[in-house]
Amino acid sequence: MLETLQALSAQAMPDLETQSLTYSYGPIFITIAFALIVATAVFSLATFLGPKNPTPEKLIPYESGSEATGGRHVKLSVKFYLTALLFVVFDVEAVFLYPWAVLYQSLGWMGLVEMLVFLAMLTVALVYCVKKGALEWET
Repeated sequence: MLETLQALSAQAMPDLETQSLTYSYGPIFITIAFALIVATAVFSLATFLGPKNPTPEKLIPYESGSEATGGRHVKLSVKFYLTALLFVVFDVEAVFLYPWAVLYQSLGWMGLVEMLVFLAMLTVALVYCVKKGALEWET
């Protein structure tokens, strides 16, 4: 009787070495499927059951709460892209500086040199953007 119970429990809980891919990733797939079902249901309910009252005022395109002016085919200024570049550069800097500061003592001199090279590259990017006038705004 005891041997039968041990055999059944061994079948119910497989060893870690013999787990199948479905057994390992099953909960993740179930979570993703559940999230997709809920998102689809909420979107569908809002689309089909939500109020629809398109007035001419609501159909006017707007930008930041004000009426859009100018042509849609006009290209953005280079300063816009330089400002976006600055944002990305310093966002990446913040992402890399915090873990480096936490592990500073264990990284030693090599970690310090690598971070100084990284900061030098960020400085070059900042100087480039300043020389191109990315931080000067017209009123």
